Amino acid sequence: MMNPNAKSLIMPWSRHNRLYSVPGRLTLKLALGEAPEGIPSALDVRSGAADPLSKIDGGAIDRILRKHGGAVRVARLHNAARSLGLPGARHRGFDDVEHALGLARTFRIDTLPGCCIHHLVDALRQLSYVEQVSPYYVCATPFIQPAPAEFDLEQAWLPRLQVNAPEALAYEPGDSAVIIAVVDTGVAQTHPELANRLRPGLDTVQLGTHDLATGLLLRGDRSEVDTDPEDEVGHGTSCAAIMGAAGSRIPPGLAGASGLLPLRVLGAAQLTGKSEAIGIGAIADIDMGVKTAIDLGAHVINMSFGTRVADLDEDDPLPHEDVVRYGKARGCLMVAASGNSGVSEEYVPAAYNEVIAVASVDGEGNPSSFNTTGSHVNLCAPGDRVVSAGLRDYQLVTGTSFAAPFVSATAALLVSRSRRRSHPVAAETISRILAESARAWKLGRGEGCGVGVLDALAALRALDREIDGTTAGGGHA
Repeated sequence: MMNPNAKSLIMPWSRHNRLYSVPGRLTLKLALGEAPEGIPSALDVRSGAADPLSKIDGGAIDRILRKHGGAVRVARLHNAARSLGLPGARHRGFDDVEHALGLARTFRIDTLPGCCIHHLVDALRQLSYVEQVSPYYVCATPFIQPAPAEFDLEQAWLPRLQVNAPEALAYEPGDSAVIIAVVDTGVAQTHPELANRLRPGLDTVQLGTHDLATGLLLRGDRSEVDTDPEDEVGHGTSCAAIMGAAGSRIPPGLAGASGLLPLRVLGAAQLTGKSEAIGIGAIADIDMGVKTAIDLGAHVINMSFGTRVADLDEDDPLPHEDVVRYGKARGCLMVAASGNSGVSEEYVPAAYNEVIAVASVDGEGNPSSFNTTGSHVNLCAPGDRVVSAGLRDYQLVTGTSFAAPFVSATAALLVSRSRRRSHPVAAETISRILAESARAWKLGRGEGCGVGVLDALAALRALDREIDGTTAGGGHA
């Protein structure tokens, strides 16, 4: 989840220093019916299939951009779902849902490096047909606690036993046609636990060497949209293995045979004086990855990242709102880590009603002290000292980032079960079953941590009861 290190970076182009933003760049969403059709997608621009444009409307927006930003480069942030496989034409064919939710009307604008972004943003907000405009904010994952070279297999099994994983997998082994998108730092694609479990993925990280302030050094692949979602941090690999490990040296992933779709939306960065890498990425690049995952057919999306709402300006749009609404419209079940701040507050996407927000419990089943809590949190899962895969070997990881995959994996088993029963159920039904089947807190415990602790087996049995009762009644779930 979010790391506070970026908050102290100096940003003379920004109004405040609470949340880092890329210099000389912003996102702009126009009102319905106001977006020009001919602006190419960012994916086509980055891949060389199209050139960015130097203007938007030929009117007030362009005058403001020239005044505050000088020369500009404009590209459409998202691709049309129906044109995803059409290089050079990915900006054509947006459907009514994509238009209504704003995904067809959102643009990335690059200005000259010396542009004072907050003045430009303020000027654009005065236009009636500008629905939203925001600095190009960045979020980051925290450091990962490395595992010892050897670990106790009993220790590795404990978190899985807490959620009745072995019994759940015996009850429902999963369906390879059910897809979980791992929207994260990528996945170590040759790791023996994951090498045969991954679908072809995508890398949407687009950060240049001059996009971050002094003190952060970008490592590895960072500036091109491509089809190589290789992990250079370890965070996404650990999340993926909790859901889909082969079971070579650690317990098998809770999602069983479900497919894993890796989306690398966070690149690798190294802080001065630190040897470990953190995952860092622009919120717009993350949104591009989430939408692409939905368009590629993901049934469940695991989002172990977030942005603290209190770090935003009061006029800023909430991050990820459009893609979360898009996921709901497409019937996708979305799961997010609640945060690791240790206090009651909100991170998005976890705080959205459409998202299942997951906090952590320790080995004794008690809420973890680092949990971000609140009324929006739905339930908990193991997230304290979980043994999982790392970049080259194995890691002992801690945080709500690693609790969320247990819930995502169980959601995939529920989708698999409903398909096996030839009785598809809505994402909202699965979300409700996960909450209703959780082991309730004992009196006086779990305040702000949802209804209780995930129970994968109980969720599957509850789904069967619901299907059997609905079928007997002649209706549909």
